[in-house]
Amino acid sequence: MSVAALAQGFPSRPIRIVIGFPAGGPLDQHARLLTDKLQAVLGQPVVVDYKSGAGGTVGAQDVMKAPPDGHTLMLANTGVMVINPALYSRLPYQTLKDFTPVARTAMQPLALLVNPKLPAKTLPEFIQYARAKPGQVNFGSAGNGGISHLVPEMFKTATGLFMVHIPYRGSAPAFTDLMAGQVQFMAESIPQAAAYHKQGKVRALAVTSRQRNPALPDVPTAIESGLKGFEVVGFYGFLAPAGTPKDVVAKLSDAFGQVLQSPEVRERMVSQGADPAFLGADAFAAFLATEMPRWATAVAQSGAKLD
Repeated sequence: MSVAALAQGFPSRPIRIVIGFPAGGPLDQHARLLTDKLQAVLGQPVVVDYKSGAGGTVGAQDVMKAPPDGHTLMLANTGVMVINPALYSRLPYQTLKDFTPVARTAMQPLALLVNPKLPAKTLPEFIQYARAKPGQVNFGSAGNGGISHLVPEMFKTATGLFMVHIPYRGSAPAFTDLMAGQVQFMAESIPQAAAYHKQGKVRALAVTSRQRNPALPDVPTAIESGLKGFEVVGFYGFLAPAGTPKDVVAKLSDAFGQVLQSPEVRERMVSQGADPAFLGADAFAAFLATEMPRWATAVAQSGAKLD
């Protein structure tokens, strides 16, 4: 069958979206937000399949080995796509070699947070405070080499600060210790951060996106706070196995583009703390190519390595 004929008859059966993490997490929420509308556009059922393990690697391998016909896709985050390749010494996949980018669907900014008892009310004040106490300020993260570890590392590089990393098993225990004052600083995605900030349990000093975030309208960006060019945002996107025909990829990419134009989808996505940020296949591939070296530098500077 010719490629054109394949694309014309596509999809001919249900689409399987693989997530390399357990059900109930942010990626799962994101997938479920899109599936109903995606089914309507593509005219086939869309099923979510969880293959959790090894920081998303198990799911990635599953998709990598699937037939490249567009019926199996991976929904992945920054970690799976651009951090893992720099973090794991033996990773079974290469993002741009083993997959075909289909669509970027969202960007997820983080908030830079401090314990509310700290005297610093702004980011410049915190930088001054931490500079006066080299090695005495701790920052918590959800684990070694994740985005909540690497964003503070990028912040340290941008400011020349010396802070000590305390890794936790997930963001919940890290938040607990931030609120208790065991750690003084943290970078975490907006939904949780905004909820705790509004309750006065943590203080958000800045957001890491180029624009202010609707969930924290009074909180300035890091750039506004004087950190020139400091824009570090997580993202979500869909990838197909390498070798998926161009016409099939274009059809899928177009379907995601249509779904993301829905005001209802956009509104719900923002309430989940992500910003709708569609990029088609080619633009997403170019975006990934620029993000890979950037995060590789952050991993190298952090000294994090996983086997």
